[in-house]
Amino acid sequence: MIRLAKKSEIDKIITVTKACAAFMIKNGIYQWNEHYPSKQAFLHDIAQEELYVLEVDKKIIGTIVLSTHMDDEYIPITWLTSNEANLYIHRLSVHPEYQGQGYAQKLMNFAEEYAKNNDFKSVRLDTFSVNKRNVNFYQTRGYKQLGDIFFPKQSEHPFHCFELVL
Repeated sequence: MIRLAKKSEIDKIITVTKACAAFMIKNGIYQWNEHYPSKQAFLHDIAQEELYVLEVDKKIIGTIVLSTHMDDEYIPITWLTSNEANLYIHRLSVHPEYQGQGYAQKLMNFAEEYAKNNDFKSVRLDTFSVNKRNVNFYQTRGYKQLGDIFFPKQSEHPFHCFELVL
């Protein structure tokens, strides 16, 4: 089940994302670290009613943020659609113990259906260029790679921006 997150679940959410960060680092992917994703970011997402959790057997195993806010880092990108009525995806995670079982697909299906049902023109996101598995994941779903942005607190490597026109 995918549903809005509750503030009381913040520790469970952080447990999932810390496990994801450790798993990526163990595999040489320095995408998430002690700065990102932060507890403060998730608390803000919850307050904005933008953070969704994926629950399996009453256990939180994944997260996804669905936002209408375009971050300043995205301004230089030449998007396929105008900068209005776009859904932005952030902090998609699936606990490493549950990866490879289609849960990321379920979260993205949920996000794309949400976007269609709420008359968004497109879905936009970024993913770490070094994380080839994620890059392939979004390309396979039909997302178009458009340009790169940088998050110096996370990595010296770029993050690829993607858009799916609905």
